[in-house]
Amino acid sequence: MDASVDRRIPVRLATVAPQRFETILESLGTAQANESVTITASVTANVAEVAFSDGDEVEAGQILVRLASAEEFAEQREAEVTLAEQRRELNRIRGLADDGIVPRQQVDQQRSRVQEAEARLAAVEARLSDRVIRAPFSGVLGLRRVSTGSLVSPGTAVAELDDISVIKVDFTVSERYLGAVSSGQAIEARTVAFRDRVYRGKVTAISTRIDVATRTLTVRAEIDNADRDLRPGMLLTTRLPLDSVEQLAVPEGALVATADQHFVFVIDDDGVAQRREIRIGRRMPGVVEVLDGLSEGDRVVEEGTLRVRQGSDVRVLGEESA
Repeated sequence: MDASVDRRIPVRLATVAPQRFETILESLGTAQANESVTITASVTANVAEVAFSDGDEVEAGQILVRLASAEEFAEQREAEVTLAEQRRELNRIRGLADDGIVPRQQVDQQRSRVQEAEARLAAVEARLSDRVIRAPFSGVLGLRRVSTGSLVSPGTAVAELDDISVIKVDFTVSERYLGAVSSGQAIEARTVAFRDRVYRGKVTAISTRIDVATRTLTVRAEIDNADRDLRPGMLLTTRLPLDSVEQLAVPEGALVATADQHFVFVIDDDGVAQRREIRIGRRMPGVVEVLDGLSEGDRVVEEGTLRVRQGSDVRVLGEESA
């Protein structure tokens, strides 16, 4: 027999080193506008002017529709004239009272008439305000539902208005993670409409109740939507990382499982394999979290584990001398 034959078992090694592990909760959610409303009329009248187009971006308070209001303008003018007359009369009576010509009681009576005229004018102005439909907040308008000359009544839809500068998304997580989820945590979201983009946001609210049927709780996150890519109603796939920690890891190929135990072969300085039991945790593609049994810098067999036994002499591939 040739004594020069190397009978050591060829293996490849991996060095035990820290790696980031985290629990990823994936769920589905539906995009919602930050603010959303269907703008409606509050009175019955004909549309005198439509001051917007489909898809316009508008500011809070911007006029969208004017309704016919000739009668209300006339009433306003009449109320203004009446108020001016009552104020002049009050000034006249006040002067007479100062001279002692009329009793002070007439001044109080006239002051009441002025207040009544002011109230009538305020009522007319309120009715006029109802005939001007404004945007309640800044956002993007949907499709126009009315035209000039249309007769509208309370509840008639004029258009939808959505604030999509920020998108809200509600998704569910199992109750077992209740203690691990908190406001401010970062999330990622994807949509089939833009497959190559990852949208980042943060958790802003957690439901106070757990669904007794599914044993899940609802989590709400907000995503910045400055580019206006996301639209209300879109289906989003969310990823919420939890328990992110740096932990020792070994390649999956290094594990040797026996029943409910896990072992690895650690190579000592003399090139001898030592079978060592370890306790594992989470798994990620290709690697396994090590909770106990190894130290940073240990060298473990990654390839060739099926041939290695306790005390085997090994030859590390790639480290042979020239």
